[in-house]
Amino acid sequence: MIGNILGLVALALGWRRSLWTWPAQLASGLVLVAAYSAAHLSGGVGKQLLVIAVAGWGWRRWRNGRTEAAGRAAGGAVAVRFATGRERIALLAGTAAGTLAVGALFTALPQLSWNPWPDAYIFTGTLAAMVAQARGLVEFWFAWLLVDLVGVPLAFSSGLAFSGLVYVIYLALVLWGARDWWLRSRARTAAPAPVWEGALS
Repeated sequence: MIGNILGLVALALGWRRSLWTWPAQLASGLVLVAAYSAAHLSGGVGKQLLVIAVAGWGWRRWRNGRTEAAGRAAGGAVAVRFATGRERIALLAGTAAGTLAVGALFTALPQLSWNPWPDAYIFTGTLAAMVAQARGLVEFWFAWLLVDLVGVPLAFSSGLAFSGLVYVIYLALVLWGARDWWLRSRARTAAPAPVWEGALS
């Protein structure tokens, strides 16, 4: 419960484009690692360790102001934009390939997951969303939306009512966050490009 609530906090902070979204995601991952370890669920531990690694990378990226062509927006929040066609193809291809690979692994080793293919889809989609978020891409929210479309019914059908409720709240935050980032990206496109101190690499 604590890990899921921290995940909600992280998503809300992501909506606000706050750097604190990443420490919240790290904290959520650490709590879930402890929970899965106590339940002797090695598959869950492994998945959360990967999530923690991506969250650490995203934190470093936002902290260094390295979202491409963006830097930091007014007030220290990260500026956002839509992905290029090449970035969208890479995200879709990576998610598809990752889902196939992870699903095959979970099928071959059933002790890692009780529902291999939906679990692989949600796990890989979560990583894809975090990567898009780290790059300041509006598509981050659409990736979360696609994860929720599977996560909500899966949680309720599996008798995990609290997790299902969390996914429903995720869905509401995703819709609001997507609208906010969409409008901000359009505003950046229409406005003159700001001059940032120093060069972004």
